[in-house]
Amino acid sequence: MSTSAEHVSDAPATTGEPELKRVLGPKLLLLFIVGDILGAGVYAVTGTMAGTVGGLVWLPFLLAFIVATMTAFSYLELVTQYPQAAGAALYTHKAFGIHFVTFLVAFAVVCSGLTSAATSANVLAQNFFGGLEINGWLAMPGQGVITAVALGFMLLLAVINLRGVGESVKFNVVLTLVEVAALCIVIAVGFLAMAQGKDNVGEIFVFTDYQDKGMFLAVTAATSIAFFAMVGFEDSVNMVEETQNPERIFPRTMLTGLGIAVIFYMLVAISVVTVLSPTELEGIREAEGAALLEVVHKGSPDFPIDRIFPFLAVFAVANTALINMLMASRLIYGMARQDVLPRPLAKVLPVRCTPWAGIAFSTILALGLILYVTSDPDSNIVANLSGTTAFLLLCVFTVVNVACVVLRRKRDLNRKVFFTSPGPLPVVAALLCAFLAGPWVGRDVVQYQIAGSLMAIGVVLWLVTWLINRKTNTRAGDPTAVDG
Repeated sequence: MSTSAEHVSDAPATTGEPELKRVLGPKLLLLFIVGDILGAGVYAVTGTMAGTVGGLVWLPFLLAFIVATMTAFSYLELVTQYPQAAGAALYTHKAFGIHFVTFLVAFAVVCSGLTSAATSANVLAQNFFGGLEINGWLAMPGQGVITAVALGFMLLLAVINLRGVGESVKFNVVLTLVEVAALCIVIAVGFLAMAQGKDNVGEIFVFTDYQDKGMFLAVTAATSIAFFAMVGFEDSVNMVEETQNPERIFPRTMLTGLGIAVIFYMLVAISVVTVLSPTELEGIREAEGAALLEVVHKGSPDFPIDRIFPFLAVFAVANTALINMLMASRLIYGMARQDVLPRPLAKVLPVRCTPWAGIAFSTILALGLILYVTSDPDSNIVANLSGTTAFLLLCVFTVVNVACVVLRRKRDLNRKVFFTSPGPLPVVAALLCAFLAGPWVGRDVVQYQIAGSLMAIGVVLWLVTWLINRKTNTRAGDPTAVDG
């Protein structure tokens, strides 16, 4: 079930399908990356982090940024060497040449995006009806209505996605600007409290061990939680075939996007600590996305911004869902084009030049996930699925960092190098990602159960794909176009 990957051809496979349009320039790519990172994550995890480390909530964001940036260096080295849409799965196959491992990595990335998008859609519906309730326009409906709205939103995303990446990214620009405005409101409320002397600014450097973990374990656990808010930069590599001159613009754009995101996160974290008391920080730990709304509500009692803020949050999580679905559909398209997934999933609309089969397949899976995660009304949907998403991506990042080391040794000395991760940084990044994925960070066991179930589905799908390709005498799962 393996093959040698020493002789590598980076020419795209010829399938007779039209090529994807290269419509992303530096500005659109930067907004894509920033919009993806500054999405549902900060709304979902800030309260949990504050209830773990108290006033030091900004520190896990900073540490998660450092680990994410180390991994981003590996992604940049690889995407500039292999500018193809398959992303992490492509790098894995080029490094190890094992079809089964390649498929599992691809499936893990797809599932992380779909799980995040499905969760975002559910949170979007909850925030939408929450805003209606706060304004006295409509009472909170039952879970069935909320689920129906979430399903309808996913179908709307599919329509936007089918229109084309240009239209999708333009929609992303609008959503990104709105979510940046929402976070600016949170930051402004915090600094207004400082200016008025109503703040708890002295708590910023105070560690409160709410769960009796000790400082090291508490900060480590919070960092693993914060990692969910830092992911998103990796989605952009799956848009590489729709990016203009990707070898040159990707490094600066991705690193700039990460830097912008961490600045916003740390300012938001400071605002949370300065507005809420230590007792309130502990109380919001189990709230799903309530931390920032509570900051706005308490920090601006004379201005009814809390009546508007839930709708701004709707745009933020909508942006996350849109980009996750863009990523998932492009990854499915890229892998199917290289026979790692069934070839029909690489079908592209002749006029719009969008991967309609990948969009349809990913949307169906996302709809199923929404129905699954909402079937248990007593579960903490956001915490469990955000943790599962982070766990899956940490595992993928570990593999990508190792692949970077392996492929560096196989690099053609005559080939132009656009970007190289500094020295042993990929090894350090691999060790840190593996550490944050472990049970010692206090990750709930249900997250491992969800991830295990998803990967079991992946094994079944890989076997079906292998049998189909064997029957049709197709060389399955070989994105490296091996000679001979």
